[in-house]
Amino acid sequence: MEISNHITICDILPAMTKLEQIQSSIEALSAEEIAKLRDWLDELDARLFDEKIERDGKAGKLDKLADEARANMKAGLGKEI
Repeated sequence: MEISNHITICDILPAMTKLEQIQSSIEALSAEEIAKLRDWLDELDARLFDEKIERDGKAGKLDKLADEARANMKAGLGKEI
């Protein structure tokens, strides 16, 4: 059995992280593709935000804020939207 003693550049340099790979790929996109990507990221961000609000609401994390808002409305300190 023969063992190779050569070292490649891959052995020396750390591999690109997933994020670095994505960034590199994005830099190769056209302006139109970047615009589409930006729209998709905006939609993803909004969906993830909505999901977090829903989870927080179910977990009771928003109860204090809702109580404060109701109290302010009763005290005439707020307005309906």
